[in-house]
Amino acid sequence: MHSFRAARRSDLAAIIELLADDNLGKTREIVSDPPDPRYIAAFSAIDADPNQLLAVAADDGDRVVGCLQLTFLPGLSRAGMWRGQIESVRIARSVRGSGLGSRFIEWAIERSAERGCRLVQLTSDKMRPDSIRFYEQLGFVASHEGLKRNL
Repeated sequence: MHSFRAARRSDLAAIIELLADDNLGKTREIVSDPPDPRYIAAFSAIDADPNQLLAVAADDGDRVVGCLQLTFLPGLSRAGMWRGQIESVRIARSVRGSGLGSRFIEWAIERSAERGCRLVQLTSDKMRPDSIRFYEQLGFVASHEGLKRNL
């Protein structure tokens, strides 16, 4: 059985390894021991922000086998509606296909509802067609075009 919880600083190395374990991540993440100081600073900022939840999925031995970041976004549109934004979802190769990813996303949706969010949104890189199919099976709809600009 797996549990879901807020990430701890001691989980950071495992989270970075998960982020790096795919074709896109391996080109942009830095796996090192100790973690690059930029990851430590980012973790500290996320951990201090009440509208951020960096979460992990852990196995019975408390080994991190999944991660995601959930951001609670206030907005003026739709009568001041809050949104949950799910990002950086990763599941360890060893447990993919077990249903853990689906349960983890549903857990994040429940956290969003508890915070008063009326909508949950996410993006997935177009180079990850399997991930997009996974999210569509969970009821997510590609209703908007997402655009990004590197700075």
